Amino acid sequence: MTRSTPTSRSTSDYVIATMGSHTALQILHGARQEGMRNLVVCKKGTERAYKSYGVADEIILVDDWSAWEAIEGELVKRNAIIIPHGSFIAYMGHDRVNDMRAMYFGTKGILEWESDRTMERQWLEAAGLKLPRVFATPEEITKPVIVKFHGAGGGFGYFVARSPEQFHEVKDRKYPDQNDYAIQEYIVGVPIYAHFFQSALTGALEIMSFDKRYESNADSIGRIKAEDQLAANIHTSYTIVGNIPVVIRESLLPAFFTMGERVVEESKKLKGAEKGLFGPFCLECIVTRKLEIFVFEISARIVAGTNPFTMGSPYSWLKYDEPMSTGRRIAREIKQAIEGGKLQEVLG
Repeated sequence: MTRSTPTSRSTSDYVIATMGSHTALQILHGARQEGMRNLVVCKKGTERAYKSYGVADEIILVDDWSAWEAIEGELVKRNAIIIPHGSFIAYMGHDRVNDMRAMYFGTKGILEWESDRTMERQWLEAAGLKLPRVFATPEEITKPVIVKFHGAGGGFGYFVARSPEQFHEVKDRKYPDQNDYAIQEYIVGVPIYAHFFQSALTGALEIMSFDKRYESNADSIGRIKAEDQLAANIHTSYTIVGNIPVVIRESLLPAFFTMGERVVEESKKLKGAEKGLFGPFCLECIVTRKLEIFVFEISARIVAGTNPFTMGSPYSWLKYDEPMSTGRRIAREIKQAIEGGKLQEVLG
């Protein structure tokens, strides 16, 4: 199988490309800020935002994401460098990503470790992070748990249960055909999502920003009296509808830096992903009243929680003293890699 091989040191010979969803606006805008050409691949009917905001140099339309392989030849001809995000990974899956011929920003082998909850837990535990307890079966539930279906996008379908009986009552009524799930201890605390960038060129780890998710109906249920919730038989759900910027207390920053460094270092030992984790990633955490930080998930690519920071966050301003979104940081890494003859170092 023929794959793209970077040869030129001129950024004008390359184009930053992504799928039209998730963080595409930010990625395209960041490429523009760094003076690089860009393109977006959109499913027909979803292109309006990219036209309206004028961030795309080129829009390629497809009838369905199954047509990706049909247009990949065009991406290879354009020297396109694909930037993965949550929607891209959800639609493509790690097997199709591994078979891609177009250039890909990041370590492809990381995706299997991120997408399999058992492998992900092994990685995070080996990195020495605190994780919520996992229950092997519903019958083991002795405290509040959150039930997560594998592959559930954006928190859709998550629910909370306090006992085996409640688990079966909710699952059998709402999700009778879904049997691939994880049962995780529900940690009481503040959800904090930490956005990192690991440079493959310098080895430096940066904290770009933090967010919390605005979830339905978890963030609206408090407007309803408890007795009315019970009468209406309302069960809490966690479908993400937006993201809210957060600035954490400064004394917590060293702990987050250490956690990020441990995750990156351990990633270099993962089978099939020896190049390690680089580029953007997110540790999805709960901070308790005792300021313990529990990590319940990792996203090994740019996350939608970076979208509020199109012009940068307080943290990126401190480091760069100019607008620096995660999308722009990706473009800058690629630009510096091209100009330094090191593009292969940032490609999977």
